[in-house]
Amino acid sequence: MMITTRVYDTNRGIAGQRIPVELDVFIQGHGWQEVGHGVTDSHGEIQDFGEQQAAGIYRLMFDIASYLPDAFFPSVAIMFEVHNTEEGYHLPLLLSPFGYSVFRGAVA
Repeated sequence: MMITTRVYDTNRGIAGQRIPVELDVFIQGHGWQEVGHGVTDSHGEIQDFGEQQAAGIYRLMFDIASYLPDAFFPSVAIMFEVHNTEEGYHLPLLLSPFGYSVFRGAVA
């Protein structure tokens, strides 16, 4: 299984560069545990979190304030469930000044 992400700054029409992102997994009875992290590159992408290959509930935590210090949403948490570890999971984040959107995209 591969989990990847990409950030688009729709207000400026560019990739969201140098945004720290943490990948967590939910462990019943213990809560969230970090399993990977990265920083978006010049294309706004993170292609490798080094995550474990297991089904479960995951969370991507985007540190938006490090990219936009006056952001209305200083942090964005995206939770999703992995059922099939044979599939890839690409989760692009679209940022705008007062909102954001995420979707499951195709894995290249």
